[in-house]
Amino acid sequence: MSVVLRAEGLWKSFGAQTVLAGVDLEVDRGDVVALIGPSGSGKSTLLRCLNLLERVDDGRIRLGDEDITDPRVDADRIRARFGVVFQQFNLFPHRTVLDNITLALRTVQRIPRAEAERRGLDLLDRIGLAGRAHEHPDRLSGGQQQRTAIVRAIAGRPEVLLLDEITSALDPELVGEVLELVRELAATTTIVMATHELAFARDVATQVLFLDGGRIVEHGTPAQVLGDPREQRTRDFLRRFHQD
Repeated sequence: MSVVLRAEGLWKSFGAQTVLAGVDLEVDRGDVVALIGPSGSGKSTLLRCLNLLERVDDGRIRLGDEDITDPRVDADRIRARFGVVFQQFNLFPHRTVLDNITLALRTVQRIPRAEAERRGLDLLDRIGLAGRAHEHPDRLSGGQQQRTAIVRAIAGRPEVLLLDEITSALDPELVGEVLELVRELAATTTIVMATHELAFARDVATQVLFLDGGRIVEHGTPAQVLGDPREQRTRDFLRRFHQD
């Protein structure tokens, strides 16, 4: 497999608080990487650094053959190579579902409207929402809005899809439909996801990284990290997580 994304020695602080402390990450094409750990461990900041929404203080990130931490890099051009979905849906409330999906295709990638809408409708059809294409997001359930946000992120055919706790804002009964879409995408898409859905990570991820205090405490296969962790800190987290 070819390495599509590599981070080396990433450091990031906000004021006096160090949020990432020497993080290394290597993602092969087709990988599904699950980032787990307690709140405040650095998972979301790591994702935001990977697509340059936050600039690292030190370290290097390579996307394919390109050093994207080079200060001369056009950050907008790099971000267009990623798809990103956040905890909140971040859909434009005054635009239709189809407009939300096609806006970046038309304005950033300069894809003609007819082609962008055809691509958007095809994707909506795949997730059973083609009939809602011309409605506004407030007419959708939370699960439907989050699935729309995921479709928007993959419509541009990104090299890497970044998912940041995408089920945390959902009612429990809506979590399954969103994870099912991610499960389908995992067969064809390179994904890095911060998640508390440990059963999903065990079943779908190719590698799991446990972060704590901005450091990667443990890294391995789902079976190893989640089933037979080497580090006491990982064991403590998993025990406390399951108790909760």
